[in-house]
Amino acid sequence: MRLRFVDLFCGIGGFHLGIRAAAEALGVQAECVMACDIDAECRKMYLANFGFEPQGDVRQIPAESVPPHDVLLAGFPCQPFSIIGRMSGLADTRGTLFFEIARLLDACRPPAFVLENVKMLRNHRRGQTLARILSVLSELGYSTSHRILNALDFGLPQKRERLFIVGFREPMPFAWPSGRVPMTPLREILEQDVPPKYYASAAIVESRRRWHEPDDEPTIWHENKAGNVSKYPFSCALRANASYNYLLVNGERRLTEREMLRLQGFPDNYKIVCSYAQVRKQAGNAVPVPVVREVLVQVIRALDPSATSEDVYISTEVQPHLVMDGRPSK
Repeated sequence: MRLRFVDLFCGIGGFHLGIRAAAEALGVQAECVMACDIDAECRKMYLANFGFEPQGDVRQIPAESVPPHDVLLAGFPCQPFSIIGRMSGLADTRGTLFFEIARLLDACRPPAFVLENVKMLRNHRRGQTLARILSVLSELGYSTSHRILNALDFGLPQKRERLFIVGFREPMPFAWPSGRVPMTPLREILEQDVPPKYYASAAIVESRRRWHEPDDEPTIWHENKAGNVSKYPFSCALRANASYNYLLVNGERRLTEREMLRLQGFPDNYKIVCSYAQVRKQAGNAVPVPVVREVLVQVIRALDPSATSEDVYISTEVQPHLVMDGRPSK
């Protein structure tokens, strides 16, 4: 099976890495036939790592120019639904970008899609926003299922809960991965001999020490919006526009660029070609690669039941309403 995919709002390529890893695990060839992102710095990172530059504003892309594809991927802008933003949802201009996804689904009719957004989308406006999104997808002829998945459950030392929506043009025997992967210890994520520029000022460190003392094992100290400081053996969710002191390793230094990417599951051979400020923003907006990988393993299996491998994590949480009689369509 040759799996062609489109990567909308591609950022720095978390979905791209995830679907390639899933395809490789199943012995399937994956090819990105189109990607887009409005952020020039993200396109710069994507080009350095995947060999081609994504297109820009999705609103300027004619549907007829999009090549045929099997799976549409989109981590569409989350600020309208985030507790960090004003939560204006589809009333926000960025929120309406969902309808660009709908436009391309309607015109291109791919067999499957995977969408990702913040956890808050599920209950935004008492569920009305998500209900509207699912209604639009249903009107386009897609059967959907959605679930909140936490990166902590897929091996990453980052508490990052995100809502995933999976849809198929034809009902499929899709199974959500249950995510029972042991967490990688923070010490395996953190770098050694970090340069002084990453360390917070003495005043900031002293203010943190009023709350906690360092442990033998590394921890990440998190300052919430109320100014309270907590510490965990994992990171709270990376955020694109957070204070530079929002997360501090052992209460004393900021995460390096490589550490932020590792917390999202990006491999160490991923090239960093942007500034620290840009990588903070990019990592905060990225999707966790191991979560995407496991979701896409199940999507590919649904599209092609012959794609299987013994070393792939297997979920048994089948969604009955997505099961059809007979062999699933390809």
